[in-house]
Amino acid sequence: MTDVDRRTILATGALALAGTAAQGGTAAGQAGPKSLFPVGTTTIPIVVETDVFPVRRIYCIGRNYAAHAREMGSDPSREPPFFFQKPTDAIQNVAIGTVGDHPYPSLTKNYHYEVELVAALKSGGTNIPVGQALDHVYGYALGLDMTRRDLQRAMGDEKKPWEIGKSFDRSAVLGPIHPATKTGHFTQGAISLAVNGTVKQNSNLQNMIWSVAEQISKLSEAFELKAGDIIYSGTPENVGPVVKGDVILCKLDGLPDMSIRIT
Repeated sequence: MTDVDRRTILATGALALAGTAAQGGTAAGQAGPKSLFPVGTTTIPIVVETDVFPVRRIYCIGRNYAAHAREMGSDPSREPPFFFQKPTDAIQNVAIGTVGDHPYPSLTKNYHYEVELVAALKSGGTNIPVGQALDHVYGYALGLDMTRRDLQRAMGDEKKPWEIGKSFDRSAVLGPIHPATKTGHFTQGAISLAVNGTVKQNSNLQNMIWSVAEQISKLSEAFELKAGDIIYSGTPENVGPVVKGDVILCKLDGLPDMSIRIT
């Protein structure tokens, strides 16, 4: 092979490599698979912040007030804590000072309110000791665990999962998150709910069977908790139905009121 032939081959190879680079490089260097369509991230506003809280998972504890456990047919003195989850896109954010429109959901004829304290985590882990659990809390919000009670009970009677009664669109209503650095941690305080001005639920956070710290610890035995997880911490007794046109007003000492109208 002559020097001219070698120069021609080298030049041709260089041009080929340049062309490949101009088209995005080799197959190994090209971008990976692209998502077929965008899926939005669920976020919750933070009071007096431009940043928002991204939601990873929604955990809820069941029957965490003794009187509510009894009205649901359970014995709170013997029952260990149990949890269920809602999808993150079940969240409905309600701004302070507004009355959010909340559509009456499909399939149900017995739609119930459940007012709750919500804890939002900034970090997590597994097997978290109770004494360190609150270190993982970023802040708190006032929430509603809305429930299609007839569907929940029907599934329970048939020994079937009752997500259809709990985990539907807009079933996780809540106000903005308040950083714990400003509010402190909620271990006590009056919590209540009124429908059309009539108080229906009225209790105190100190009546919770399992505190927020204990809930975090127990959850971390079964799941690896992470930043972005939120926990609905249970509702007091006297849950009940609402119909279209009803206005729900939720109150918790230390947080602004939160309200929705059933539409």
